[in-house]
Amino acid sequence: MSDKSQKSAAKADAPDYAKTLFLPQTEFPMRAGLPQREPEILARWKDIDLYGQLRKTAKDRAKFVLHDGPPYANGNIHIGHALNKILKDVVTKSQQMLGHDSNYVPGWDCHGLPIEWKIEEENYRSKGKTKPNFKDPAAMVAFRKECRAYAEHWLSEQRQQFKRLGIIGDWDHPYATMTYPAEAQIARELMKFAANGTLYRGSKPVMWSVVEKTALAEAEVEYEDHTSDTVWVKFPVTSPAHGALSQASVVIWTTTPWTLPGNRAISFSNKIAYGLYKVTDAPADNWAKTGDLLILADKLAEDVFKQARVTAFEKIRDIPADTLDAVECAHPLKSFSGGYEFIVPLLEGDHVTDDTGTGFVHTAPGHGREDFDIWTHNARELETRGIISTIPYTVDENGALTAQAPGFEGKRVIDDKGNKGDANEAVVKALVERGMLLARGRLKHQYPHSWRSKKPVIFRNTPQWFIAMDRDIADDGKAKHGDTLRARALHAISVTRWVPPAGQNRITGMIANRPDWVISRQRAWGVPIAVFVRETGDGSAEILIDDAVNQRITDAFETEGADAWYTDGARERFLGSRSNEDWRKVDDILDVWFDSGSTHAFVLEDPLHFPGLKDIKRKADGGQDTVMYLEGSDQHRGWFHSSLLESCGTRGRAPYDVVLTHGFTLDENGRKMSKSLGNTVDPQKVIKDSGADILRLWVCATDYADDQRIGPEILKNTIETYRKLRNTIRWMLGTLHHFNRGEAVAISDMPELERLMLHQLAEQSAVVRKAYAEFDYKTVVASLAAFMNTELSAFYFDIRKDTLYCEPPSSTARKAALTVIDKLCDSILKWLAPVLSFTTEEAWRLYRPDAEPSVHLTLFPESFDNFRDDALAVKWETVRAVRSVVTGALELERAAKRIGSSLEASPIVYVADRAMLGVLFDVDLAEVCITSNFEVREGDAPANAFRLPNVPGVAVVIEKAAGAKCARSWKILPTVGSDREYPDVSPRDAQALREWKALGVTV
Repeated sequence: MSDKSQKSAAKADAPDYAKTLFLPQTEFPMRAGLPQREPEILARWKDIDLYGQLRKTAKDRAKFVLHDGPPYANGNIHIGHALNKILKDVVTKSQQMLGHDSNYVPGWDCHGLPIEWKIEEENYRSKGKTKPNFKDPAAMVAFRKECRAYAEHWLSEQRQQFKRLGIIGDWDHPYATMTYPAEAQIARELMKFAANGTLYRGSKPVMWSVVEKTALAEAEVEYEDHTSDTVWVKFPVTSPAHGALSQASVVIWTTTPWTLPGNRAISFSNKIAYGLYKVTDAPADNWAKTGDLLILADKLAEDVFKQARVTAFEKIRDIPADTLDAVECAHPLKSFSGGYEFIVPLLEGDHVTDDTGTGFVHTAPGHGREDFDIWTHNARELETRGIISTIPYTVDENGALTAQAPGFEGKRVIDDKGNKGDANEAVVKALVERGMLLARGRLKHQYPHSWRSKKPVIFRNTPQWFIAMDRDIADDGKAKHGDTLRARALHAISVTRWVPPAGQNRITGMIANRPDWVISRQRAWGVPIAVFVRETGDGSAEILIDDAVNQRITDAFETEGADAWYTDGARERFLGSRSNEDWRKVDDILDVWFDSGSTHAFVLEDPLHFPGLKDIKRKADGGQDTVMYLEGSDQHRGWFHSSLLESCGTRGRAPYDVVLTHGFTLDENGRKMSKSLGNTVDPQKVIKDSGADILRLWVCATDYADDQRIGPEILKNTIETYRKLRNTIRWMLGTLHHFNRGEAVAISDMPELERLMLHQLAEQSAVVRKAYAEFDYKTVVASLAAFMNTELSAFYFDIRKDTLYCEPPSSTARKAALTVIDKLCDSILKWLAPVLSFTTEEAWRLYRPDAEPSVHLTLFPESFDNFRDDALAVKWETVRAVRSVVTGALELERAAKRIGSSLEASPIVYVADRAMLGVLFDVDLAEVCITSNFEVREGDAPANAFRLPNVPGVAVVIEKAAGAKCARSWKILPTVGSDREYPDVSPRDAQALREWKALGVTV
């Protein structure tokens, strides 16, 4: 027989000790296979009616309601949707597991311009069909039905995509702003504003999209780079018509020359130093001529003359600001087409600065909020001076100048495609002809654009419907002075919890400074402003307040939807006996922010359609329930804002108790995602390739309060983090295969190491519960990942593998370790459940098949305060410091190839400090350091001993372990061979083999 054959025969004859080891056994695979496994888990949740079971188990608990901010039912979900919905799900699940009834009803925003655009493009423009005539009731209703069908399609698509993320909610009964009951309630909410006197029709400059033909709210506007024409224009002084100012001109600077036909005043500041300047030299062909007298802010005079190509100038005198309100000017277009013969007064305004321009602000009350405010504030006084205060309509809905801009009618500010029109050049040409242009240029700056069309907007004076911010709110016809919508909203902000806290300052500033709320839109797909009006003769309108009429309207909306407003004969139907009066039906629709701002009214307060949310009694009402709103930080001016105003105006308080905001998702380089840049991340692809739990882990590991980044490398790191967490869970499940809970060991009978791990479990419990309560999910992930990777896998589990695998079946130490691992596994699966919803569910079914059918039906573990042992923790800080020195010494020996496994070593530990020596007295360092033996010596170590600078007084010398290698545990011990029955193993292992033999297992 050859040597090789002899070795093979010997190996075949060797005892098979593996049968006597408690090696991990589990069906929980190392490779997750999440893309295949997650749909199976979703199907099971549906089969067991997980959502229904959650409601039953939480019955009579205090409610924590996350009211869903409705996404728009238009297109597939993107990574921002995924972040938002996952965060909401983590909130809902964690609050449920903290002991609340945490119900989540998903919702959708279904009305509005984006869907109209899609229908017009897909059903009309692309097919060469004419857009419907909305003045035809049948055509209007038919178009609205097309919009409804489109929204229903995408609602269904998005619902499936959201469910795939592992979001648990009442998906069978979501809310949608286009359902008939919702449309009826939105109309009722509007009627409340009509009744309390804050709804009014006014004429104000609003942001207007020429491309979209509608007014825009602040939330629908974003600021982008834009290059504007700039002009410096002279307004000749006409009064006082004597002295130094008789030949002077006030100079203004503007980036919107097309607004000059609408100019009615010049604004100045009494905080600015002004002077009268004379041009003493200028090129012959210059617009600014030698001898011109110009009134300018002292700080800006030099820059103005530079722009005007003036080569020399001098200051004649100071112009006291407090005298400027007596100055009157002629319009620079006076005598042009005969329409600008009026006086242009100077008005003092806080908005004027000397940061740029001339120190004077051209004031066109039909084209800017501050212009409007200062003009209307002074209107009464101006009328006494014979100055007509009527604000002209100089621009129409097409961006064309009107007959109220004489000489420029038909000139376009912006064309139908959003491009610059010919109005600026026409105005500039007229100024040059009149000799009123001082200089011109171009300026690249941030300018408002529609977030939908991405085209510039204009400010134009239009009849619109508003909700007043500063009008006293009437209750049953009686108003309390100072009880305004602004005052109510500011108070509500102060008593709301904002996460992060900076959100409070942000929304406070927005509410404090916002204008009246423009709620009207001149479109087709939305809830109508369902009121009747009649003209009063002064430009305003009287609103019909009639309970019977209102009831007929809302009853019809409940059964037929808001389409009823547009059907033929609707006016007569709803007015009833009053149809012979001169009431006119308003056909504008409501801003979609009013729709979504009203969702609290038809979701949180509608027990008929949402019975799971009935009987909410918030803490403000003496109850225990909490309502949270959660959206991106842009919603301080969007949904948080409109919901606050709607609820404060109709109920006197905010609809929420807690508001949580998250940032935006950028690519790995911090750039905004864009299809043109090719840097988008499709959540559907991530799910297909890696699984939804990877996305969930990424969301929870980020600091959501700030902007987050995602891309291939970040996802790769997330997958690696997931792999480590999964492997730790897998090892625990496999090890617990051998655990019988009837053999659990009491804490008092456990070794120190087990009691130390229970102490750490108690510490983790405090950290995790606090983090979940504070919505701090990055701390949950970071803390648990560190605990599982460092404290468990790399420390406790590594040390305890010998005990768990090799100790006899009767071993108390082995059973104590299993008892601790059981508590660890139970806690970790529950703590990770809101984050890794699929993975923990898969593990839970293997871990506790006899317990709750889903980990999501459990609660977080209660306090583990009885596990705390601070003195033991302090002792083991010393033990672990010594262990770190031994581990460092072992690594050097491995690197030098003097040892392979640490079991080949027997470290000699030198300890200089006697107190430390006492701490180590009863500690088995061979077990803790995973060596075969050890020795601790007091005193100084040899010079060549290994040391660590952060552990003074400890040094280690590594010696080879003495003895033979145990064939079962692989330890090298001098006692191997002392047992006659099992001569190739240690006495401990021999005892284990005898117990296995008694159990019928032979080797």
